[in-house]
Amino acid sequence: MANNKIFLSGIKPTGTVHLGNYIGMLSQMRDISREHKTIMFIADLHALNIIRDAAAVREHTYEIAAIIMSIGFNMDNVLMFRQSDVPAVCELSTMLTNVTPKGLMDRAHSYKAATDRNTAAGNDADFGVNMGLYTYPILMAADILLYGADIVPVGADQKQHVEFARDIAGHFNTIYGNLFKLPEAQIMPDAGIIPGLDGRKMSKSYDNVIPLMASSAELKKRIMRIITDSKTPDEPKNPDESTIFMLYRHFATPEESADFAEKFRAGGMGYGDAKKILFEKLDSVLAPMRERYEYLMAHRTELDAALANGADVARKIANKTMPNVRHVMLGTKK
Repeated sequence: MANNKIFLSGIKPTGTVHLGNYIGMLSQMRDISREHKTIMFIADLHALNIIRDAAAVREHTYEIAAIIMSIGFNMDNVLMFRQSDVPAVCELSTMLTNVTPKGLMDRAHSYKAATDRNTAAGNDADFGVNMGLYTYPILMAADILLYGADIVPVGADQKQHVEFARDIAGHFNTIYGNLFKLPEAQIMPDAGIIPGLDGRKMSKSYDNVIPLMASSAELKKRIMRIITDSKTPDEPKNPDESTIFMLYRHFATPEESADFAEKFRAGGMGYGDAKKILFEKLDSVLAPMRERYEYLMAHRTELDAALANGADVARKIANKTMPNVRHVMLGTKK
């Protein structure tokens, strides 16, 4: 894939970033940024479907910006900004609604999941569904098309978002000419299900997460809460069934992982010792990131400046796109 391709990803500021977010998306986007131009926008407008506390949205936005700047992204290749700082994305979203078939929105996974839950609970299918949720894919398409993104890295379960952006761009181009490029999905390497403290998928909704930027003391406390089975230290254990090992392998070298797995299989290592090994490995990897993160959170003027500079660049890109959109749709001058 050529290095001049533009990669794009958005992160919703809806809660604490945890290890599952880091393993499943952030670390992979970081690696992409080392070779490619990468747009990382903080999707605060998308967050409004989930969180209704402005102070919390602002705080989580700062946290995400600080994390992006702390975990090894090549910031020379990264365009980072707050979604709402580029009003053109709302304008483009409104304009795209006029070429988007309603049936496309009816098939959106997020909308279908909401209606399925309602039906199962005996409620009206659209109970609690607002238009922000229903038209979510159109705003997402605007996010992608406005900046001319070539590649949108996603998990396999999120591929539909990019397919919808392609469909919407296709409808637009059929009517008005080939103004938008069709983005491509790049399926991120499967990191598998990242287990939480209780063995279920790590998720804020299960309250089983390990925050990415937890203090050393909090990190140790969380790791010691990982639920294990009743095997004694002497008994052999299957590493592939252990939350401890499944987390460890994402931060260790292949040689370290192989050695740790062998200790599980051989017996003679209790879960308490295994948790200590996991803590030492995670803390050694995360400590430098945490130090930088804590500095930035204590010096928010640096975050404000980074977000403002990114938004300025993003608006300049948008200001090249939107006159063409207005011209073909409204007949205004370019």
